[in-house]
Amino acid sequence: MINSQTFRQRRESFLERLGGVAAIIPAAQMVSHHADCDYPFRQDSDFWYLTGFDEADAIALFLPHRNESERFVLFVRPKEPGIEVWEGSRWGVEGVLEHFHADIAHPLSDFEKTLGDYLQGCEGLAFRIGRHPKVEPMVLKAWSKQLDSSQRSGLLPQPLFAPSHWLHSLRLCKDPEEIERMREAAKISCEAHQLAHSKVHPGMNERQVQGLIEQYFLEQGARGPAYGSIVAGGDNACVLHYTSNNATLRDGDLLLIDAGCSLNDYYNGDVTRTFPINGSFTSEQKALYEIVSSAQKAAIEKVAPGNDAELIHGTAVRILVEGLLDLGLLCGHIDDVVNNGDYRHLYMHRTGHWLGLDVHDVGAYRLGESSVPLSPGMVLTVEPGIYISDRLPVPSGQPQIHERWKGIGIRIEDDVVVTDNGNEVLTF
Repeated sequence: MINSQTFRQRRESFLERLGGVAAIIPAAQMVSHHADCDYPFRQDSDFWYLTGFDEADAIALFLPHRNESERFVLFVRPKEPGIEVWEGSRWGVEGVLEHFHADIAHPLSDFEKTLGDYLQGCEGLAFRIGRHPKVEPMVLKAWSKQLDSSQRSGLLPQPLFAPSHWLHSLRLCKDPEEIERMREAAKISCEAHQLAHSKVHPGMNERQVQGLIEQYFLEQGARGPAYGSIVAGGDNACVLHYTSNNATLRDGDLLLIDAGCSLNDYYNGDVTRTFPINGSFTSEQKALYEIVSSAQKAAIEKVAPGNDAELIHGTAVRILVEGLLDLGLLCGHIDDVVNNGDYRHLYMHRTGHWLGLDVHDVGAYRLGESSVPLSPGMVLTVEPGIYISDRLPVPSGQPQIHERWKGIGIRIEDDVVVTDNGNEVLTF
């Protein structure tokens, strides 16, 4: 688990970046599944990154314009034994002061009446509009009073910002502690894939395979799956976000499994493997698998400081297209096919995404016209694929797909961290 000093250092970095701007970061709320049943609680990633506090409904204030002893303020649900006997224990006001190192803590009911005082003197406010319906009216009411007061004083209006402007660039580059947690998530995720691979046989149901994987996550102490596990046999693998996971695995088909675990401190693995259900590739499956594998290996080689996500994607696309041209699934000059996007009925997604506390983690890929260069500590997935079906129309001038290719979906995905001299593949 991430230690308390790391959370303190993150808050200090965030406060420094804010300058004179105050920030309000609410925790997640419980979400109803149906009637009075809730989904398992999942903390807001921004709130967790700065506090390490894993309870619902809390609100954190970050106040760089205040004295050092009152810059991190938490509003939390108070201790209530009558409720805790149903829902579990709470830390309460005293608990967050002692264990989460808040400078000041209040019961949640104090938020509306004290917020205005805490905001006095700040140069602006960072708060995410449109995401926190219970908190937002109180924030806007307090901020409106601040603006009225500024006008009467002859001061310039104070702007309202999204906190992502400062916070997400911090989250994008992982520190060594975070990378170690992601290494653990990757290890558990890969071991679960290996277990599934060893148990799969024709006649199993996709859901049985999902059960094997997710049981292993829990047995190893993870919170559970990081996202809806994809267990897709045969043509189901050509549906990118297939999650029905309820078909019988057929002899001669491939099985695509896209599954990763989430640890108790929310760091995630994201792994995809594709293999033949009966243990043997057909000639068509083998040819396509080798193309995807070659594309992935070449793309991973491009994960290095100074390169960018566009180069990684472009490298994978070019090798995929070249291989598909050789097989007659595409035709034309490689540059024309790539530039025109005439391959997108067979490969329609990007080659990767940032990974961290969120599976599709925060952080820009482009700033204006320029791609964001990779730097040490960034973690991303590399996941090229080929999906051959008749779901998308074949572009004009490209060959129609022969039946022997249809129903083959292949993706290979690994988690890669940028290092000082290149990269480390966290998955294996």
